[in-house]
Amino acid sequence: MTETPKTPDLAQVPGIVTTHLAEFFAAQRPAIAPLGDAVGSAVTLLENYVLTGGKRIRPCYVWAGFVAGGGLRNRGEDPAAVLRAASALELIQACALIHDDIIDSSDTRRGNPTVHRSAQRRHEEGRWHGDADHFGCSVAILVGDLAFAWADDMVRAAGLSHAALDRIQPAWRGMRTEVIGGQLLDIIHEASGDEDIATAQVVNRFKTAAYTIERPLHLGAALAGADAATIAALRAYGTDIGVAFQLRDDQLGVFGDPGVTGKPAGDDLREGKRTVLIATALQLADAATADYIRGRLGRVSDPDEIAELTAAIAATGAAERVEKLIGELTASGLARIAGLGLPDGSEEALRGLAMQATARRT
Repeated sequence: MTETPKTPDLAQVPGIVTTHLAEFFAAQRPAIAPLGDAVGSAVTLLENYVLTGGKRIRPCYVWAGFVAGGGLRNRGEDPAAVLRAASALELIQACALIHDDIIDSSDTRRGNPTVHRSAQRRHEEGRWHGDADHFGCSVAILVGDLAFAWADDMVRAAGLSHAALDRIQPAWRGMRTEVIGGQLLDIIHEASGDEDIATAQVVNRFKTAAYTIERPLHLGAALAGADAATIAALRAYGTDIGVAFQLRDDQLGVFGDPGVTGKPAGDDLREGKRTVLIATALQLADAATADYIRGRLGRVSDPDEIAELTAAIAATGAAERVEKLIGELTASGLARIAGLGLPDGSEEALRGLAMQATARRT
């Protein structure tokens, strides 16, 4: 097993996490082998997906929470065990994205074919029986389920103390429920045509903010044995920065460069996403423009149609309104941790992570 530096720098965390994930997948191969090559190839889809992409944002926040909670000073938990446990969040993330791509009928993720499209292509190339699209979705659902189950296994096998495992259970259980519940909220919100900004923000809170930033910080601080006040401050920061992070993603989903997003331009418009950006545009638009946006959302596919709808949304001033909100939430999140006297440069690290999560990338 690869040795982890005793006090890794935050910049080292993504590489360490990727190594731990590779070791975890290697350790699963003996259990998968008796199931045969068919299952093994499906697991390879998951392994390639997890190991070849992602910025490891969630493990970074676990580590930041651990350090901010005094974990390096308390010396209660082995940093290597903490980072192995943190790496399991990439399996939760894989499950969420794989399933999300099925729900959204997305063809690409991170510039590559989505898992369900890769499985579909295998069916087509093999000229197998049945519907290739259904097969691809079925394989991807099960691969995502496996990632979700293996996340628990990875945490349990990380080498944490029994006391630490007990301390993180409320955060771990909450995160798993919230990420699934948030996805349910999202699809119901989209299908119902709800145009309320507050409802869209609830979706942001639970679909993204909670499991991306708030709960990872909670997990890290709990692993460190931090006090309740510190955990509460970190979670409040996580909520604000997490929602701002999703609002930035909303902006990219409409105005983003495919080279940055890894998805086709205007993908959110093609999918009919009911984001805060769209709700804001409908609120600001005159009646004719609002009707046009409603009528085209989720019904555009041609690049020219997407460009026209993008222009109509931009003309409402919604992008500027959301940009202002991102700035306000970022400032609010940073204020939550200011003056707490967090140890080992934690406040500076959290400030840097906030800037990375919310910065303009268009």
